[in-house]
Amino acid sequence: MNIAQQLFCRAFQFGFKVAIPVLPYRNPDILNAVDEIPELLHKKGITSVLLVTDQSIRSLGLTKHLEEILEQEDIDLTVYDKVEANPTVAQVEEARRLYIENDAQALIGFGGGSSMDCAKAVGVLIARPDKNLEQLGGILKVWKKTPLMIAVPTTAGTGSETTVAAVIVDPETKHKYAVMDFPLIPDYAVLDPEVTRSLPPSITAGTGMDALTHAVEAYIGNSTTKQTRRESLRAVRLIFHNLERAYRNGDDMKARRNMLRAAYLAGCAFTVSYVGYVHAVAHTLGGRYNVPHGQTCATVLPYVLEGYGAKIYPQLKALSIAAGLSEMDEDEALAARKFIQAVKDLNAKLKIPDKVNGIKREEIPLLAKLAAKEANPVYPVPVLMDERELKRFFYDISEVDS
Repeated sequence: MNIAQQLFCRAFQFGFKVAIPVLPYRNPDILNAVDEIPELLHKKGITSVLLVTDQSIRSLGLTKHLEEILEQEDIDLTVYDKVEANPTVAQVEEARRLYIENDAQALIGFGGGSSMDCAKAVGVLIARPDKNLEQLGGILKVWKKTPLMIAVPTTAGTGSETTVAAVIVDPETKHKYAVMDFPLIPDYAVLDPEVTRSLPPSITAGTGMDALTHAVEAYIGNSTTKQTRRESLRAVRLIFHNLERAYRNGDDMKARRNMLRAAYLAGCAFTVSYVGYVHAVAHTLGGRYNVPHGQTCATVLPYVLEGYGAKIYPQLKALSIAAGLSEMDEDEALAARKFIQAVKDLNAKLKIPDKVNGIKREEIPLLAKLAAKEANPVYPVPVLMDERELKRFFYDISEVDS
């Protein structure tokens, strides 16, 4: 990256960093079980809610207990369960109509990131009935308080229960609307391990490594705060001590609860401090080849950490200590190498490959261009790279014969 580009990126990132103390960031309050939701709604004087989820989650019976206890507590419940993996404008509009027709007063997003994003987007349209999602896409365009939002994550990784964003797709134009504003941060996050019990090991692994990537990228970037560094270190400690346990024994509720807590902490950290090139590469591959996001982040992470080089050795040493891999008096370079190797070893234990199948090598220049466009100048990465420099990561993770 040339000097002019570097100066522009760093000036842009500096502007956001100095604004952090005055921006209305907040962390959602935590509920420890779905059973606590009715009492909260009663306290808020809410008698009617819209539950936003997907058919898979509902068919597995994960929402059944919540539906039953809300009925027992005389809280009217309307369910929208048609959310897809990439929620669409039409789905948000359909859920919004249900909200209005049934005089709902609050939203519950129950599921993965897609369900929570859909619920957030419904809240945005309720708050701004004069606008559509296309008009509200971008940064700081909502400006009005949305209805009470309760997020119930069924995976420990996406961090959507903490973020300022909702990503919605227009299937006709193939455009993704990323609505980003502070009212989208959920009011409450329900960290109930019971709703994650039935997760298959592969999903536990991928989402857990997504959470690790959030924590690591938030920690090594240039827009950290004392709080986000503390949250990132706590998340890394919890993940290294609990992810493999949750993967090997889905009924280990202590490990699952700790993973939910780790995902929450990592989500809070990256909401303020942002992510980096790992996510830029993973998002690009996900959009082009529809590969699983968490697993792709896990594969890419050690390559990008190695690519940053000695610049991040001090941060990697701190992460290595948090993970229980190194001591305070250990050499920085050695501790950094230990942490990167530990990520690789964890991937292997979770059966996450070190390559991404299906990458067409002739498309790598385009992929690198798209990744650079996403990341620069927004992501406050420790080492700036342009599309030419980002190509290496796509080559690193692609199969030779792809």
